[in-house]
Amino acid sequence: MISVIIPTLNHQAHLAETLSALIPAAVEGLVREVIIVDGGSTDRTLEIADGSGADIVTSEAGRGAQLKAGAERARQPWLLFLNADTLLDAGWEREANLHIERVTSGRRRASAAYFQFGFDDDGAMPRVVERLVALRTRVLKLPHGYQGLLISRSLFNEAGGFRRSPVLEDVDLAWRIGRRRLSGLNARVLTIGERFRAEGAFARMAKNQLRLGLYLLGVPLERIAAFTGRREEQPDRGAVAERG
Repeated sequence: MISVIIPTLNHQAHLAETLSALIPAAVEGLVREVIIVDGGSTDRTLEIADGSGADIVTSEAGRGAQLKAGAERARQPWLLFLNADTLLDAGWEREANLHIERVTSGRRRASAAYFQFGFDDDGAMPRVVERLVALRTRVLKLPHGYQGLLISRSLFNEAGGFRRSPVLEDVDLAWRIGRRRLSGLNARVLTIGERFRAEGAFARMAKNQLRLGLYLLGVPLERIAAFTGRREEQPDRGAVAERG
């Protein structure tokens, strides 16, 4: 029923954890295939993916291009886009299945769903970031990529799918889906905090908000990328070395 699509680029540190969280749903038959779309990893990412039994697709580096390539490869009627350093919390499959059943039966209009954002990190700062993300999502209904996206193939195609955008590919798709066709699931995804710690959580969020503000003002994505810098595709190498 669900094809899970995960873009990777040197994500050996956490990919196994991300894939392990999918096992209960695979056993139940909810997740039918996992597609790893790799943008040129030079670490053990592909070895881990192959050992898990996932399908591997190679693509030009760039999250938008990788997500687009994974969607083109997927064979199931529902797509779940997930970051390689994002962990689905226990019980996520029940909420995802409930959303699918409601849409399929007509009890809920055709809509995509996103998860509640959580940090896999201790301390006060991660909790503040979680609340800020929840506020932004509730007000703007523009979930970010680290919140995942569960969407039917038909709605994905209707909205035009992912573009080969240098930044904000998730927000761009959510905007085209429309706020009335987006709903939050009562389940969390936990983002590994290494990238946020390396750059500074608030500095990273400020950059994301700047990008979002420029997007809402109608600035083209290429110009946003040129002004704010392109998306950081690779995890922090120091953190990977410490944990690998």
